[in-house]
Amino acid sequence: MARPVIRRLSSHVVDLIAAGEVVERPAAALKELVENALDAGATRLEVTLREGGCELIEVSDNGRGMEAEELPLAVERHCTSKLPDDDLTAIRTLGFRGEALPSIGASARLFLTSRTETADTAWELSVQGGAVEGPVPSAGAVGTRVVVRDLFFATPARRKFLKTARVEGSHAEAVMRRVALSAPDCAIRFVLDGREVFNLPPQDIRTRVATVLGVPEDGLLALDEQRGAMRLSGYVCGPGETRRTGSGQFMLVNNRPVVDPILRTAVRVAYRPVIEKGRFPVLLLHLQLPLDRVDVNVHPAKTELRFADEADVRGFVIGVVGRALARGAGEGGGIQADLGIIGRRASSISRRVPGTAYSYEHTGGGRTPPSVDLGFGASVRRFPSPAAVERKGASGLDERQRNYTPSPGWDVETGECREEKPPAPSAVQERQAEPPLQPLGVPIGQIHATYILSVAPDGDLILTDQHAAHERLTHERLRARFAEGAVRAQALLLPEVVDLPHEAAEALAARAEELAGFGLEIEAFGSGSILVRSIPAPLSGGDVEGLLRDVADELVQMPDLPARQTDSLDGRFEAIMARMACHGSIRAGRVLKQEEMDALLRGMEQHPRANTCPHGRPTWLKLDKDGLEKLFGRVR
Repeated sequence: MARPVIRRLSSHVVDLIAAGEVVERPAAALKELVENALDAGATRLEVTLREGGCELIEVSDNGRGMEAEELPLAVERHCTSKLPDDDLTAIRTLGFRGEALPSIGASARLFLTSRTETADTAWELSVQGGAVEGPVPSAGAVGTRVVVRDLFFATPARRKFLKTARVEGSHAEAVMRRVALSAPDCAIRFVLDGREVFNLPPQDIRTRVATVLGVPEDGLLALDEQRGAMRLSGYVCGPGETRRTGSGQFMLVNNRPVVDPILRTAVRVAYRPVIEKGRFPVLLLHLQLPLDRVDVNVHPAKTELRFADEADVRGFVIGVVGRALARGAGEGGGIQADLGIIGRRASSISRRVPGTAYSYEHTGGGRTPPSVDLGFGASVRRFPSPAAVERKGASGLDERQRNYTPSPGWDVETGECREEKPPAPSAVQERQAEPPLQPLGVPIGQIHATYILSVAPDGDLILTDQHAAHERLTHERLRARFAEGAVRAQALLLPEVVDLPHEAAEALAARAEELAGFGLEIEAFGSGSILVRSIPAPLSGGDVEGLLRDVADELVQMPDLPARQTDSLDGRFEAIMARMACHGSIRAGRVLKQEEMDALLRGMEQHPRANTCPHGRPTWLKLDKDGLEKLFGRVR
């Protein structure tokens, strides 16, 4: 067999190889073209795709444009205007490699029409399968128009690996949403297969985020914190707004849309305590840091990057997002009641029940507050309001009832209401003069002895699941103990030896002191083995070897990740704490006193992450005026 001889590849083959990395699908080509437009200073973009971009990609902008002599260079590999001093450590533009247009021209039919502000005419250049023609004079407005037809016609093997037009179109739409979020001051119109997906004017960032993410503006929680040279800003949705996929997560680094595993891990850790497993949050995060602390020259697609200090970035993002979510119930992230379900339920009720009956319950020699029977198995226990108590004076009410002002707290240790002494008359007057902010409102009764009914200060109707709410408060206490490392260790009767790959064993041994704080006592036991002396008491009876292997795998992949933030360890603790909180909380069906209901609502308002229970389900629902008017047919 003859010895193969090293030779130089032709320029066309080199372009085709490069195209395989830069232009892997229509969405990748679209991303490059739109980023070029933004780098050119465009304030208006018109984007049209057909067949998901396989047949046509057209991008028009009003940017600075190109001169006739620049057009041939624009389609030549490694030619760019974005590195004037050849410094790859201070990249301020979205593009910089000079590969996109040559790669597209090598595998498709590319047409460029561009005009500068000072030029008398536009110029057009075409590239078909790598063959360049032009430039020639042409009609055109100031800016650049790029048309890509028959993507991958020159590489049919690549084209047959593309998905359906619908799937490719969905990838292109995701690209355009990322671009829209990164440039809120740019007007963008996006048409996909004849359908106008969006037509956005220049907007402030909050409005643009709400529009692109498809959430109401008042459902966005703003964050903006700085630590040293790093700054994280943006908007996150509360746990009531989640998706089945990560399509609602958008991240920018120095204004560059990215898909970064470090940031995604940080978001997952921050949201883990408040959303249901398998659900994904909705958010836009913008991380800004010095240009020399991040490397964007990692992959031709430029959506991946490397941080100089990954642990610092991850910890910063976890902390900022966690603090944004750590708000009491009612301060954001509330969940609107499903009006469709309520409407259908109300309709069936009206057909079955002709009227409403009132009844009183008697226990012993006294009488409980009257119960309103709604006629379909639900009842609302009615308690006198503070104003009614004041009007009645001493007529049948004891001293405690006359002076009562909602103020007790809920004792998560005992599961009981912690009652305080009746306030002095002067204190009552002060509270009436300056009522405290109570987003979850004043409780007026229970439904099914399970749901607390309250009226918010703005008149909205609030339904609170008493078990889920108390479960969250109990869970927060347990989680605080875990965060402090106050977890009791359960010694193993016989120490267990776990054999691991050498790298995994070293990763665990290096974290022995940290793991001991959570009750997991280990030590190196020869090469590639770990001796386990105790495990966290809440995890006793579990698979010790499986736990260690999972934790070790995560620490090997992300060596800077704290052990307690690994999915393996933290996830197991979360599951145990959720079960403990569930069993230690007040149950559905328990009749609560007025002060107990009030204490539970006040506790929710003060505790972080109280909008959902530890399992990720909502603790309260809201029905506002618009929702009520829809139910009663008052909306025209």
